Amino acid sequence: MKLIFLGPPGAGKGTLAAKAVEILKVPHISTGAIFRAAIAAQSPLGIQVKAIIDAGKLVDDATTIELVKERLGKDDTRQGYILDGFPRTIPQAEALAGFSSVDKVVNFEIPDSMVIQRLSGRRVCRKCGTNYHILFNKPSHDGICDVCGGEVYTRDDDREEAVQKRLEVYRAQTAPLIEYYRDKGLLVDVDARPSVDEVVENFRKALNLG
Repeated sequence: MKLIFLGPPGAGKGTLAAKAVEILKVPHISTGAIFRAAIAAQSPLGIQVKAIIDAGKLVDDATTIELVKERLGKDDTRQGYILDGFPRTIPQAEALAGFSSVDKVVNFEIPDSMVIQRLSGRRVCRKCGTNYHILFNKPSHDGICDVCGGEVYTRDDDREEAVQKRLEVYRAQTAPLIEYYRDKGLLVDVDARPSVDEVVENFRKALNLG
């Protein structure tokens, strides 16, 4: 099964993708992982991406599309894949249609207020990367990681004003894909507000996975 995951930052797409990989036995492919792999492999495209990122710029559509096309050509995608973070725009979606046909597009729905609560409350260990949350999963001692004793802090992109900006970018650039795929009869909506187990169950039902 070939799937695209849509949803704003904080909708839990990464967590759900990990569960979906277990269910469907297909790879989870995110643009971030594609970029990192290409850079590590020092492929011609990888060298190009590194130069763009080092310059503090966003990777352009043409380069991103070529990298995704290259990744989807690998053997492990024969039974399907889960695309996360691509396409981000309608031109990217149109380009994807030129080299791969998706079965369904899963739109994880969540209100902005809940995204802000989830992300602005997130705390991360500076040393080992363990995630905490000020409402749902506090460390035993304030500001100290339970796992390694490192400093637990708020990432800059989790600050409320940064989260608001990320949501604005998502609504402007990526949200139009929802109607684009709905018009094609490919979109299924999944409520991303409940617990992970409930969202997984909603996902199964939406895709008739039993």
